[in-house]
Amino acid sequence: GSSGSEDEARPDTAAAAAAALQKREERLRRFRELHMKRNEARKLNHQEVVEEDKRMKLPPNWEAKKARLEWQLKVEEKKKECAARGEDYERVKLLEISAEEADRWERKKKRKNPDLGFSDYASAQLRQYQRLTRQIKPDLEEYEKMKEQYGEALYPTSNSLLHGSHVPSKEGVDRMVADLEKQIEKREKYSRRRPYNDDADIDYINERNAKFNKKAERFYGKYTAEIKQNLERGTAV
Repeated sequence: GSSGSEDEARPDTAAAAAAALQKREERLRRFRELHMKRNEARKLNHQEVVEEDKRMKLPPNWEAKKARLEWQLKVEEKKKECAARGEDYERVKLLEISAEEADRWERKKKRKNPDLGFSDYASAQLRQYQRLTRQIKPDLEEYEKMKEQYGEALYPTSNSLLHGSHVPSKEGVDRMVADLEKQIEKREKYSRRRPYNDDADIDYINERNAKFNKKAERFYGKYTAEIKQNLERGTAV
């Protein structure tokens, strides 16, 4: 009787040991998974810290500059594609923009840089500088050539001696001359003096009074023409 009870207890003990072993292996497996996840999280955190350190060392407007450069590259590629197909880029661009977007862009541009007229010479000079810098289009091919030529010296520091070593290209000089001539031509249109007419009647005492008389003639001349003629003929009542 005792041997039979021992035989029945042995399978129960073996099953318990197998269950304990299986439970232990499951715990070890979960422990290894947690250990791998912890190492992966540590690696990702280190990478994020390195990237954040790089971002902190960049200029504050780096993201905006990067986005603008990428947009300029896309525009240049689009222009090359249009030129290869024999199409006008400006026309293709306008066809892709809706009337609402064009109107919104125009309002935004006016709000961003409103023309308030002449206030002082410093403001006029600033507006001229902003207008000229907006017209600057970077020559990426020339930039790549200069990078190959100068290497790290292209990005000068306080110890760099590059003064006088750069010679502008003939195309760049021609662009500058054309822009200066355009500025001179536009300035002459606004600053030219009106021709003086010797045969005109002198009905003013100074330059300010002459301008006032011209304004009065422009607004009220058609109402006072008959009175003026009667006064000149001497037939006024």
